[in-house]
Amino acid sequence: QVQLVESGGGLVQAGGSLRLSCAASGNIVRINRMGWYRQTPGKQRELVAVIASGGSTNYADSVKGRFTISRDNVKNTVYLQMNSLRPEDTAVYYCNADAIAIASGSYFSRDAWGQGTQVTVSS
Repeated sequence: QVQLVESGGGLVQAGGSLRLSCAASGNIVRINRMGWYRQTPGKQRELVAVIASGGSTNYADSVKGRFTISRDNVKNTVYLQMNSLRPEDTAVYYCNADAIAIASGSYFSRDAWGQGTQVTVSS
């Protein structure tokens, strides 16, 4: 089992900042890619940013220059620093991790998702 717990969402005015955190727990051997996705009602979940275990990153064009993804491999935690927030950034943000875990002596991969955290940006 791999569990992801997100925190840091909330309500902020346009132009403001928020920092999301996501901590992974469980019988984790290694976490490869970690990322953040977001979803609004009636739309598909979309990629916001991802970070590989080595630190390379990829961002959606809509957030480049405003959002920064980072991770702490010791704490198995990924962060999303969101600056210059816009009303169109309003969504439920989900954490994702591509992890290798161990159970009963066997290794298995897990594509784990957090429960989501609401980010609301008022104009």
